[in-house]
Amino acid sequence: MKYESSNWYPLDNAGKLYPSIMSWRVTTVFRFSVTLKKLVDKDALQSALNIIINRFPYFQVNLRPGFFWYYFDQTNKKPLVEKEEYYPCTGMELKRNDTFPFRVFYFNCKISVEFTHAITDGTGALVFFKCLLNEYFNKLGVKTSPINEVFFKYDSIPSNAEFEDSFKKHFNTNIPSPTLMPLAFHFPMDLDTKGVYHIVTGILPLTEVLKLSKSYSATITEFLIAIYFETIIDYMKLLEENDIPFSMRPIILNVPVNLRKMYNSTTLRNFFISVTPMLDPRLGDYTFEEIIQIVKSYMEIKTHKRFINQHISKNVKSELFFINRTVPLVIKNLLMPLAYNTFAEGIYTSGLSNLGKITLPKEIEGFIEKFEAYPPPSLGNKIKVVVLSFKENLFISFGKVTTDSNIERIFFTKLRKLGIPIKIETN
Repeated sequence: MKYESSNWYPLDNAGKLYPSIMSWRVTTVFRFSVTLKKLVDKDALQSALNIIINRFPYFQVNLRPGFFWYYFDQTNKKPLVEKEEYYPCTGMELKRNDTFPFRVFYFNCKISVEFTHAITDGTGALVFFKCLLNEYFNKLGVKTSPINEVFFKYDSIPSNAEFEDSFKKHFNTNIPSPTLMPLAFHFPMDLDTKGVYHIVTGILPLTEVLKLSKSYSATITEFLIAIYFETIIDYMKLLEENDIPFSMRPIILNVPVNLRKMYNSTTLRNFFISVTPMLDPRLGDYTFEEIIQIVKSYMEIKTHKRFINQHISKNVKSELFFINRTVPLVIKNLLMPLAYNTFAEGIYTSGLSNLGKITLPKEIEGFIEKFEAYPPPSLGNKIKVVVLSFKENLFISFGKVTTDSNIERIFFTKLRKLGIPIKIETN
């Protein structure tokens, strides 16, 4: 259906939570970055942004408070590219006038976009970023083909389906919500200063990681989840050796699943569900082969549509719950951060998101050195991981709000011992 212009847009089911919990600790902001082989041309980047924003009218908005919920208000103003000066994924002043729900940065050879989860997820942001890069190189005289994904065509007219709330569209009131999760183990690490966000990225040869994963009959995602579980178990043992107090609880990971293919959705808003593989160290020791098998079994079962439907049911029912519809926004802003810390981040130890293989038009791939993604900083989950592959490399980025380096050190050491060469970069 052709896109029908509107003066305002309600936030989607997942996005409604984020404006109320935003802070300098929980920014809800994630990032995509590319490093080019030449310095960024600021004017060409601004010109490209001016052009592509017309293809994404539902991102050309400002956040406004309503009586019960926030909403997005259409604006005729254009976003401006900014020179990067601070740490990545810092807080957006989204509730101020004329602030867009995304930012475009440049610095030396690097171009970055940052989005708040209030407007979209990694898939929606990635489509926008690809189109921006494509138009940028067009402005530099490189003839490229339009970005056409399976569910998105840049050279088509915007449609209402691109901004639908797919959670509500596929909600079935008769499906029960999943069972409640237990409280998870949390890293007993000191927080760094507000606004400081540390990134540690490991660059690995994709073919070798893929070969190693296949040797365990696992996908790369399953293999890395298993490595991460074993890493956290080793970290717990390190705490015990050093008499550092902590609560022995299950290790639970937040693993986002893109739902567009499963539900034939073309939305560029949030449309993902987090599945939660769990390993309980209180049950005894595990071999790596046992951990792999647990992860594979969980992912095979819990990513089936019948179980995904349960998570959609839970999310939409929470929004439709009586108190959510009748409590004024000012009260929600006080209560929702507490609920989020308890019922959302409280049930996760950390998160691991695999964005898969990133492809760009062949005409511009040669101009790009590397492609990275950073997770949103968090107070409850002090460390998160984002994985993607670009050309011949796999990029694994740890985003953390602590100076403690034990987790990524143990993680990458395990991969090295398995024969994988790794190059480490930090910000």
